[in-house]
Amino acid sequence: MRRPLIKRLCLIFGPRHRLQRIWLILCFVSVFVLIVLSRPSSISVNSVTLTVKPDTHASYRRLKQQALNDYLDLSSLSLGVSNLKEVKLCGKEREHYVPCYNVSANLLTGFTNGEEFDRHCEVSKGEPYCLVRPPKDYKTPLSWPVGRDVIWNENVKITKEQFLSSGSMTKRLMLMEENQISFQSDDGLMFDGVKDYSHQVAEMIGLRSDAEFHQAGVHIVLDIGCGFGSFGAHLLSVKLMTVCMAAYELTGSQVQISLERGLPAVIGNFNFRQLPFPSLSYDMIHCAECGILWDDKDGLLLIEADRILKPGGYFVLHGSSLSTKKGSMASPIEELAQKICWAFIAQQEETFIWQKTVDPLCYLSSVQGIVPPCTEQKEDIPSFYEPLASCMGGTTSKRWVPIQNRTSISKFTPAELGAYEIQKDEFDEDFESSLSALRNYWSLLTPLIFSDHPKRPGDEDPLPPYNMIRNVMDMNARYGGLNAAFLKEGKAVWVMNVVPINARNTLPVILHQGFAGVLHDWCEPFPTYPLTYDMLHANGLLSYLTSEQCSITNLLLEMDRILRPEGWVVLSDDAGSIEKARSIATQIRWEARVIDLENGSDQRILVSQKPFVRK
Repeated sequence: MRRPLIKRLCLIFGPRHRLQRIWLILCFVSVFVLIVLSRPSSISVNSVTLTVKPDTHASYRRLKQQALNDYLDLSSLSLGVSNLKEVKLCGKEREHYVPCYNVSANLLTGFTNGEEFDRHCEVSKGEPYCLVRPPKDYKTPLSWPVGRDVIWNENVKITKEQFLSSGSMTKRLMLMEENQISFQSDDGLMFDGVKDYSHQVAEMIGLRSDAEFHQAGVHIVLDIGCGFGSFGAHLLSVKLMTVCMAAYELTGSQVQISLERGLPAVIGNFNFRQLPFPSLSYDMIHCAECGILWDDKDGLLLIEADRILKPGGYFVLHGSSLSTKKGSMASPIEELAQKICWAFIAQQEETFIWQKTVDPLCYLSSVQGIVPPCTEQKEDIPSFYEPLASCMGGTTSKRWVPIQNRTSISKFTPAELGAYEIQKDEFDEDFESSLSALRNYWSLLTPLIFSDHPKRPGDEDPLPPYNMIRNVMDMNARYGGLNAAFLKEGKAVWVMNVVPINARNTLPVILHQGFAGVLHDWCEPFPTYPLTYDMLHANGLLSYLTSEQCSITNLLLEMDRILRPEGWVVLSDDAGSIEKARSIATQIRWEARVIDLENGSDQRILVSQKPFVRK
């Protein structure tokens, strides 16, 4: 009804009276703004607290949003801006599409011998963007922890035949009733003997049970080729952060299924390039039937595993293709392990464990065949999909500390932070500001979700603690303050902490705290499947990308791709960047609200929600 009124005004004055028309519209806008401002504010934010008044829900929220839309329409018209064009919806073929992993396009470009499965964003560059639709029978994932054990079949690209034909005999017996896949048996135990297997690994490194992994210095694990994520799900139950990493797969994706279960996961290949992690990142690397030929490429893959493994860390290899006798075990792997200063410590049946040396001088040994350490110049290159190196990384790092010698992962001493070249006051300030921001966000989102929110398809509103948010991404994570704040507040979420590649590399301190994290270039798509995150957060990322000359439009379209229906976006930045993002948000059909902190700063917050679009 708004646009016909504007058209009538235009007809009255005609093209020859443009000044009068603009004057009338500006007057109308001014009166309208006065009316809006005369009403009580729905959201009051200051530098300390955020107050959401109980009378702001239901019809008032709709009226205020209607008023904001009217104001923006009139403002755009007064500036001579035409109607905003909405981005088109993608076709069915894009429901599970991941940019930069277009295998057929990579083959046409000339990538072969396995390199076609690697990440090649230069091949996908320039592809037209569209809004990814959820599959026809897509349903909102079940709340945690139920969603860990039961997922909707239609939410992931896997057929019944693929599911039942994969894995061990017990895995084939997993329930696949009607439209759900269950990862637990009737007695509540995980399939495939995951608990027994985890206990076995703990015993092999000298522990009494897997509850003692922390005592051995193991806090964060990289699970390569994680299957359906059951090993990682169990380790999370003993408070051990486990990140699943697997190659891109057209169907039956390990990463997609793990994320659907609410488990940390990211697409990554042990193939031709380094992984997007800094040196000395993980306490344990686990590979069970992961399909990697570790002795291939003259040992470069095993050298890469060593690069991201911390001193004293463990490399666990499990597979039926390995001999059960150490003497005849894949001998090339054993020979390579000796050349990179790994000690073979245990073997039971099909499981083998090596431990990385705690002595960096081992790589300077004159023993025949020892792989030499990298030069300082090589060490300074960010490990973001660089070619695999033939030297040992991290040996000269100040962060070379055996995992068994660390005192705590949650509390840093000034000396420990000094190894990361971080001042304790700035680290503490990042946590305190993130904790305050999280409390503000949560008090803001809770009434918006549960006061006047449309019912989810087939669901009633859940009861407190409203843990409908599970998979969270902090797109500019700094020191992991938001992740630490979530833990402090007891929220049942995990956070993928992303550090932009050209920003200060703070990922080592994030991983040291036992948090999931990855390096990424936000000028490119993120290595994950569509519809995999419940909440995206970024503080200062928009203005940073503007300085890097990256497209904010492409960024928000990428955020829409990886965000689940009814997922939330919280962006904090300067007023200009936020207003630009708000304008784009309307084009991609987000419901967006700009919040002024009212503290005299130029800082604004954009809170947006992605709609559940089926058509």
